[in-house]
Amino acid sequence: MIPNRPIAIAGAGSIGCFVGGLLADAGRAVAMLARPATIADLKANGLRLTSFEGLDRHVAADRLRLSAEGAVLADAGIVLVAVKSADTAAIAEVIARHAPPEAIVVSLQNGVSNVDVLRERLGGRRVLGAMVPFNVVTLGAGRFHRATSGDIVIARDDAGVAEQLSVPGLTVRPTDNIAGVAWGKLLLNLNNALNALSGLPLRDELSQRAWRRLLASQIDEALTVMRAEKIVPVSSTPVPSAWMPHLLRLPDGLYRLLAGRTIKIDPQARSSMWEDLQRGRITEIDYLQGEILKLAARHGIDVPLTRRVIALVREAEAQKRGAPCLAPEQVLPRAGAAAAP
Repeated sequence: MIPNRPIAIAGAGSIGCFVGGLLADAGRAVAMLARPATIADLKANGLRLTSFEGLDRHVAADRLRLSAEGAVLADAGIVLVAVKSADTAAIAEVIARHAPPEAIVVSLQNGVSNVDVLRERLGGRRVLGAMVPFNVVTLGAGRFHRATSGDIVIARDDAGVAEQLSVPGLTVRPTDNIAGVAWGKLLLNLNNALNALSGLPLRDELSQRAWRRLLASQIDEALTVMRAEKIVPVSSTPVPSAWMPHLLRLPDGLYRLLAGRTIKIDPQARSSMWEDLQRGRITEIDYLQGEILKLAARHGIDVPLTRRVIALVREAEAQKRGAPCLAPEQVLPRAGAAAAP
């Protein structure tokens, strides 16, 4: 980080506001590039940060530099990219025009392709990948609530960006294999679509074995195409990626006993894809299940459940009626139930 330069949030939505708020609460200078509606909310209410673990902090609006214009990035030392994947190319153009060329750019986004897009659009600028394991729910009136557990992981670099971004309430750890970590997170993010299709809170959905079986079968399809591509995912939980389908298929009681020790989920937690459907937005399905579909096509591997989930999410996007509240059996491939044993 460039000394005495602010940390800029490029895309201050749920994750961006939560991360930026904790940085500001720790005394860091923070600039936020946000939508006008978000800016109005924060100016009226300040930024309240809560979590299922008991965190509750308030950051006054005057401690944040808020703007809907790219010029807010002009003196940034670090730019944290937190836009949806479909907006990556556009935000890269804003960063290229406004951020200092020496600023370090960090992707806090879902998916595995955003870092490549940023590097392509930003030329020789330094771009680091990162993985955010936790879910943040927007509750209105300036409140952003972390509803699942985990520490941010970021690519190790000579500047020690991970250490610079670690503050009370926000642990950031470096890794030498951010690509593997990103693919491991993608496996977990395959549940985003199932949660959106179910309409259920995340904890309620995962408490039902029928939904977990669907997730397990999606992960099986993903692991098959990853092996064909020679990708080795790194799990973001204590459970190795190869064991995840077995854990998910366990009876409810045994699953709760084992999973409860590794993943903490607030009753309010829902996936970002559920929120996108509720708000009538295009989801990140192409950057999650879509990545598996691309690899499957490259290797001639059939992934019927993945294709079915993509089709259902796109149908829900088109209808703009929010989450369709499907039953697990409605998600099964139409050819039969063999995809989710």
